[in-house]
Amino acid sequence: MEKHIHGGDVYHHQGCIDFSANCNPLGTPEGIKRAIIESLDHINDYPQVGCAPLKEAIAEYENVKAGQVICGNGAAEVIFSLCRAVNPKKALVPAPTFAEYQQALYSIDCQVEFFPLDEKKQFALGEDFLEALTEEIDIIFLCNPNNPTGLLIEKPLLEKILKRCRERNILMAVDECFLDFVQDPETYTLKEYLDTYDNLFLLKAFTKRYAIAGVRLGYGLCGNRSLLEKMESMSQPWNVSSMAQAAGLAALKETKYVEAGRQMTFAELAYLKEELTGLGYLVYPSQANYVFFTGPVDLYEKLEQKKILIRDCSNYTGLSKGYYRVAVKNHEENQQLVKALEEIDTGK
Repeated sequence: MEKHIHGGDVYHHQGCIDFSANCNPLGTPEGIKRAIIESLDHINDYPQVGCAPLKEAIAEYENVKAGQVICGNGAAEVIFSLCRAVNPKKALVPAPTFAEYQQALYSIDCQVEFFPLDEKKQFALGEDFLEALTEEIDIIFLCNPNNPTGLLIEKPLLEKILKRCRERNILMAVDECFLDFVQDPETYTLKEYLDTYDNLFLLKAFTKRYAIAGVRLGYGLCGNRSLLEKMESMSQPWNVSSMAQAAGLAALKETKYVEAGRQMTFAELAYLKEELTGLGYLVYPSQANYVFFTGPVDLYEKLEQKKILIRDCSNYTGLSKGYYRVAVKNHEENQQLVKALEEIDTGK
């Protein structure tokens, strides 16, 4: 199986400003750090099985039922446990999109059919996707907004896909991890359909919203209780550490922080798009907390020499050398990225 490389590898690129991972530009809240430290008083004890208090807090935050929540060691583990529980024979995945979906599907020997997104249409998912939803498909994965393009799938199309999937007995998994950083997330989420569509599974994570990638805490939302029970039976015991559970409970109280991070993201996303466009790069209309663009095939290496790490997207299915993604960070860091790009442009 092909090894998938992700962003955020700061351990091999020490001293670099990391634009390859897309987390809240405000950094980790102090309240979460304190909660993790305080949780060490119970480090001798096993974590709470089932994460009941955390599930209740997530349910209140998301305005869903606690019985519709499943927690995991990051959204990645939730993806893998979902695939193991469903055990699909054939899956449909857009390309390009987040590589973890196909990696999880390949791990259970599932046949993955890729739906190529048209570069001429800026890699936007269109109505023609409905035609690919044949009865032989068991599961689909959609990312909204998509990673790495940052493009949103409009709600009417999502509703059509959801209805078609139910008609064809297809499980529809939608990754909403980056919805926290779009202007009107409630306009795009499918949470309202959890009670009426048992073939719908939504993926969420604490990682991006609270800048706690190292904690590893994600969750899924689903109205199909039997599916959630099967997933939990297939997960390893104590898969969510006591530190992660404490971090999650503290994080959900950080409402002002989340909104401040969103507002910073909106302003800095516009800034980066304008600056990169002005430098001659082809910038796609991302609405997430990252910018997707094309540039010279050696841009990654040139920026690495300037101690700036970006995401080379050439290993995404459907993309090639010259496609890049940069996170939206704080203004000072974004200015350093722009300065480095200007220096490269002028040959410095």
